[in-house]
Amino acid sequence: MTNPGGVPMRSHCCPCGVTRREFLKTGGAAVGALTLAGLTWSALRAEEVQFGPAPGRKPLVVKPILAHEIPGRGDKTSWRNWGGIHTQEAANEEAARIQGELEKVKAAADFPVTFLPVDKVRGGGDIAKIQDLADADTILVYAAGAGGDVMDAARKSGKQVLVFIRHKSGPVYLWYEIISPRYLRQHTDLLALKDLTYDDVVVDSLDELTWRLRALGGLKNTLGTRIITIGGASGWCCGQAPQLAKDKWKLDIQDVAYPDLGRMIQAARQDASAVKSARDRAAAYLKEEGITLETSRQFVENAFLLEQVFRGIMNKAGARAMTINSCMGTIMPMAETTACLALSLLNDAGYQAYCESDFVVIPSGILLTQISGRPEFLNDPTYPHQGVITLAHCTAPRKMDGKKPEAARILTHFESDYGAAPKVEMAKGTKVTCVIPDFQEKKWTGFVGEIVDAPFLPICRSQIDVQYKVPDRKIAENMAGFHWMVVYGDYTREVGYAMRKTSIAWENLG
Repeated sequence: MTNPGGVPMRSHCCPCGVTRREFLKTGGAAVGALTLAGLTWSALRAEEVQFGPAPGRKPLVVKPILAHEIPGRGDKTSWRNWGGIHTQEAANEEAARIQGELEKVKAAADFPVTFLPVDKVRGGGDIAKIQDLADADTILVYAAGAGGDVMDAARKSGKQVLVFIRHKSGPVYLWYEIISPRYLRQHTDLLALKDLTYDDVVVDSLDELTWRLRALGGLKNTLGTRIITIGGASGWCCGQAPQLAKDKWKLDIQDVAYPDLGRMIQAARQDASAVKSARDRAAAYLKEEGITLETSRQFVENAFLLEQVFRGIMNKAGARAMTINSCMGTIMPMAETTACLALSLLNDAGYQAYCESDFVVIPSGILLTQISGRPEFLNDPTYPHQGVITLAHCTAPRKMDGKKPEAARILTHFESDYGAAPKVEMAKGTKVTCVIPDFQEKKWTGFVGEIVDAPFLPICRSQIDVQYKVPDRKIAENMAGFHWMVVYGDYTREVGYAMRKTSIAWENLG
């Protein structure tokens, strides 16, 4: 079936017009994935599904190390390097200063972070003697003195390394003078290292340190994420996308087949307790301030029951992320609603739930949420013009800031005019980060924009017009892939820093 312009109409999630059987042959199945075969509703109920928030992010564990030296005084010779720490007493005072500063960073951080005790070292050989080094994700070297062999040993540990240098925040450090020529450039004119770069050096600023740690924490929580696929993994006509997501991001993809899901939904419908819970939760939701019901109440109640099934599957698998394939067709007769509202509810609870099973864009969503602690909006972009682009989809979360729910109209899913989908009224004037992944997982681009409208066009229900300060042509030229990810706030620094720790390039358009 085609529309008047001759473009194939989307009756299912793969936009290429292939049948489901062809789709599975060409990469729609969970490529290289484990399969959660034979799951039953009774098995899920045995887990006693809770309706509270999802499990939190794992903390980034940081090991601070003070590199210093205690020189002996010489006669008529240069016996000390630059810097204000040349005695054991000064080193002890500095270690206490560092510990106190890091306690303040932890108290103010909007992400989970743990700082191990400060160790003092005077050479690279001391690194191997640090007893709790294996517990750390990141080594934070306070480069007051000593040679580059300390940083060499830190890098060889295989952990992420950050270097902190003092100019005015305390006794000046030796490496304030020589970090660039002697170490980063290795006595050449160009950056000579790949695993320690200009971006990994912080001078004085705890704020600069904090956002880098936020990025590394997000990266830690993204790599190796276990994600449930309902009906297989896809890639919006990029058949290699699931495998690329496994290769680049180490995603642990586990599949639940649609026949198993169908049986679980049917069994849940026969469970009087589950049905009552869904009905009660739906009633409470519809009474919330800012909610307007403009579809059948039964669709909403069925969405809450479906959400309970999805929660149970994730809990059983030890996952906090999921995605559903064929969400514009296969799921509807099984659930007697659409997946839109169920996914929105899960995102508001701190899970990561995506429609369309598009593994081109899913890694960017996982990374954005793990960095920001906020749910993200997977969307269909339109075409940039006059400094504005419309972004729309039917599965937007309401708690876009991670805390306060936005007002929402509960409507049908647009393409099917069926089920329950939220039109979230995202706040005008809100700054947002837009991330644009490419099909090949070679380069992501992004920019910061501002929501200037939340219109109601005859397109996917949740809609925002985003204004940007980048030339339209530049946006158009960098529209790789298909879907975009959006999160409230400016996280372009963190995304860029995390991406530089991967094999995927990053460009901030502005």
